[in-house]
Amino acid sequence: MPLKKLQNISLKPYNTFGIDVKAKQMLIIQDIYELSDAFEHIFATGSPWLILGGGSNVLFTKDYNGTIIKLSIKGTQVLEKTAGQVFIRVYCGEIWDDFVDFCVNNNWGGLENLSLIPGNVGAGPIQNIGAYGKELKDHFYSLEAMEVKSGTIRQFNESDCAFDYRNSIFKTKLKDKYVICSVIFKLDMTNKIERSYKELDEYLTKNDLASPTIKDMRRAVIQIRKSKLPDPKHLGNAGSFFKNPVISIQSFGELKRKYPHLPAHKHKNGYMKIPAGWLIEQAGWKGYRKDDVGVYEKQALVIVNYGNAKGSNVVDMVNKITQSVYERFGIKLEPEVNIIES
Repeated sequence: MPLKKLQNISLKPYNTFGIDVKAKQMLIIQDIYELSDAFEHIFATGSPWLILGGGSNVLFTKDYNGTIIKLSIKGTQVLEKTAGQVFIRVYCGEIWDDFVDFCVNNNWGGLENLSLIPGNVGAGPIQNIGAYGKELKDHFYSLEAMEVKSGTIRQFNESDCAFDYRNSIFKTKLKDKYVICSVIFKLDMTNKIERSYKELDEYLTKNDLASPTIKDMRRAVIQIRKSKLPDPKHLGNAGSFFKNPVISIQSFGELKRKYPHLPAHKHKNGYMKIPAGWLIEQAGWKGYRKDDVGVYEKQALVIVNYGNAKGSNVVDMVNKITQSVYERFGIKLEPEVNIIES
């Protein structure tokens, strides 16, 4: 079948920020063979290109004068069950939270703390998505990705992916060189709960859930997220805009003496992770609004589009927030969101 091509298309329905820009062309990809054909077409025309999944981690600042590759490859397969684990392949175009819901309803544990994270499965390993004390890598087994230039399919195991905090080899060394097609997860068939994250533990205690199931955990995470994060269907946003900065114990000690209420979580190798939302709130930005761009009133980590904001307006506010936090705390915030400026 010929590739499904859309010309001069508005990207507003395809990004959760709701930024109204246009792309010169969009190719809708529904299987791996179409993905290979898409890149043959792109290289033949010399068009710039951009992979787009659920559009939940991207900010467009202007019209995109190239080809958007919209990944819509669907499918979920149970590959193997052992006494304690189940191995599941899921394709890149599946909605992440739908997949988590599917696993929890089958009593396969491990991903419940990552409930309600927006986006598609294929983007998860790139970012090594995480929340409430868990990361994707904790239950990752392997993935298949297509090399852009050759069309060759390669398998990556956990060490190949070089996972780190909100990072992987697909954001660094192999950026734009591979497209993730499917991911295999290894999930638990026993009730192993991760409740060490303070906010989650407090919720469970308050609701008398001393021995929560994975279904309890999913409900708890969803309730917490809904209480402080806006629904992109009603208020444009990309979730957490900034990474939580990681600093040395020495730097943390110096800041703690100056700001006794500074919160932090232990990171690896003697480093500390500081909540970016706390820094932004202390710098006075929580609830701030200018025209159609603002900092969400319930969570300072979230930048919102109140209606007709331009991507450039969002970037202007992000730059001001970054500068303000740096001047006060000496910490440079880094965006989680992929800002498209070309």
